Amino acid sequence: MEPAERSRVPRIDPYGFERPEDFDDAAYEKFFSSYLVTLTRRAIKWSRLLQGGSVPRSRTDLNRTFPDNVKFRKTTEPCLQKTLYNVLLAYGHHNQGVGYCQGMNFIAGYLILITNNEEESFWLLDALVGRILPDYYSPAMLGLKTDQEVLGELVRAKLPAVGALMERLGVLWTLVVSRWFICLFVDVLPVETVLRIWDCLFNEGSKIIFRVALTLIKQHQEFILEATSIPDICDKFKQITKGSFVMECHTFMQKIFSEPGSLSMATVAKLRESCRARLLAQGVVTRSWKHIIRSNHQFKKLELEK
Repeated sequence: MEPAERSRVPRIDPYGFERPEDFDDAAYEKFFSSYLVTLTRRAIKWSRLLQGGSVPRSRTDLNRTFPDNVKFRKTTEPCLQKTLYNVLLAYGHHNQGVGYCQGMNFIAGYLILITNNEEESFWLLDALVGRILPDYYSPAMLGLKTDQEVLGELVRAKLPAVGALMERLGVLWTLVVSRWFICLFVDVLPVETVLRIWDCLFNEGSKIIFRVALTLIKQHQEFILEATSIPDICDKFKQITKGSFVMECHTFMQKIFSEPGSLSMATVAKLRESCRARLLAQGVVTRSWKHIIRSNHQFKKLELEK
């Protein structure tokens, strides 16, 4: 490559590092040219998605999203509520089969805090909702309900005493873990721990959610087994998401890869297939996302009755 042609590629990369003398400028330019087409196509689509009407229900949840975070308060300038609304609006237009579902506001809000960029947050949200966790946020929430049943099967296999207790007390898994799954542990576990979990979620896929859930349950198995009623077990599942165990994110992440034992995607896929078939046979999918919300309200009612 001629010196004049080489000079088109900056010697300092966007991160501040100086490129080596043997840096392959031609290969870099070829890659970046093709990548630029993708970025341009995405930017055009993003611009179009922001046009059009609002997405029902998304505005209602803006004030409920991280009310204790100063960046989301209306008195803050700039207020991230506008950015959050744009991301939810764009996704509602992009995936009209999902539109907006409660819980997506917390996930989008975290992505905005991480990236500080609404377009990047949108594409990451699309990766989560559309690829990694399909059917979690659809009107019937079949993917979410399936995975809660899968967790139940895994607990019965790996932690049979806890599984037996849940069955004896008649506790539905949706009552104790729906928020874990819907919000991907946002506002459930400490921020640093959630971000580490999300790193693994993007890298290794949805089985990480089961590893986290199983680790929390196994680590506190004796505590959970002390429960004698539905309100009691609901309270214990709330308590196990707090404390030093989940605060020390480095140790916690090591535990999620050792405590649950072997857990392949093939195993998860097989369990999903059987649990999904059972739910379809039972007609559970006819219930909307409101059923999940009612379960959370039932949980709060049980707390008040204690």
